[in-house]
Amino acid sequence: MPQFIEHEAKIVGPLTLKQFFYVGVAGAISLILYFKAAKPVFFIGTFVCVAISLFLSFLKVGGRPLPIYLKNSFSFLAKPKAYLWRKKDIVAGFRVLKEEPVKSNLIEEEKEIGGVSLKIAEKSRLKKIAKQIEMNIR
Repeated sequence: MPQFIEHEAKIVGPLTLKQFFYVGVAGAISLILYFKAAKPVFFIGTFVCVAISLFLSFLKVGGRPLPIYLKNSFSFLAKPKAYLWRKKDIVAGFRVLKEEPVKSNLIEEEKEIGGVSLKIAEKSRLKKIAKQIEMNIR
């Protein structure tokens, strides 16, 4: 079995191309701030840029790099969320098991108690349903 398939090649020293890009952009911004801004703005700006570039380059959240984590987070927040569950046919081997029509669990008989007609349900069908589910999954 091949391992480390998602391993990126080290292009510039110990850095991948993406990591080098993040560090290089922070260095370029720091260089521009050095020549164009006052000393306090330069120090604060450089600290912020270097911190952000190091986080983007090396920080992993849940085993994923921070840029991918941020992209997934923003796409999750931006997309509409409508969760619908629809039971589909289950493929088991070569045959497709169709879902059975739902049977009514009411007895056709009606009883009258005190002038009010009542329909009485069967006993719980929980064991019967569990057995059907087991048979359809396997």
